[in-house]
Amino acid sequence: MNAPAADDALFQLDGEHVVPTEFSRGPWTPDALHGGPVAALAARAVESIPTDEPMHVTRLTVELLRPVPLAPLSVSTSVSRPGRKVQLVDARISSGGRDVAWGRALRVRLQPSGSDSPDFPGANSPTSGPVPGVDPGAPPAHHGGYRSPAPIGTYRAFHNAGAELVYVAGEFDGRGPATVWVRLAVPVVPGEEPTPLQRVVAAADFGNGVSSELDFAHYVFINPDLTVYLHRPAIGDWVCLDASTQVGIPGAGLAQSALWDAQGPIGRSIQSLLVERRA
Repeated sequence: MNAPAADDALFQLDGEHVVPTEFSRGPWTPDALHGGPVAALAARAVESIPTDEPMHVTRLTVELLRPVPLAPLSVSTSVSRPGRKVQLVDARISSGGRDVAWGRALRVRLQPSGSDSPDFPGANSPTSGPVPGVDPGAPPAHHGGYRSPAPIGTYRAFHNAGAELVYVAGEFDGRGPATVWVRLAVPVVPGEEPTPLQRVVAAADFGNGVSSELDFAHYVFINPDLTVYLHRPAIGDWVCLDASTQVGIPGAGLAQSALWDAQGPIGRSIQSLLVERRA
């Protein structure tokens, strides 16, 4: 992977518009975006809505309504369910006056700092140190992992330039479950450090691709949605997906990923799949 330039990003800001770059392109066609950058853009939008008290996004669902074009995008936000303890906030991403993606985040109020006593649930959540070696479910660290080139989309895109993927089990052009560490190679927009939520949702959209049960050469298996559940924010640049895919009745499938950071589990992601034979 070539080192990105200082001003490289998934999107460039141009007045009221957000302009996708080649780093955000998807694997199926160079004219449409990968779902990961779109999800990160939706996360950035919902996080821009201020709160009176600290809150945590426990769920973000992104509906990919149609292929998101490599064209200027408009992003708007709203609060659909205000509240002091629980809120629903929405993001709309449109192009040419037509919605191309929706994002909806559920966020909950964090307990005040005085609640971090040992007898308070969640008080002992990981905050420092590596994944405990005694945890039988912990994935291996990305150090010592291996690269696995994508079998499609050889042009510059998110999966080969906008993100870095290191496998510790499985391979991109293989079949079946995979365990992959992912980090953003460029920020979402120039000059902004990606937030933990942005990093996680961008990575989570790789679940169906890295754990494919079908041959890329003969099938497409596109996810029209992505839902990420998080019980705590990710720590560090790397996010691990322990991913698997199930193909169900003809035309449908489901991809699921257990999500980790270097300190332990952080949540799960789910993708519905539209499965079709290539023409």
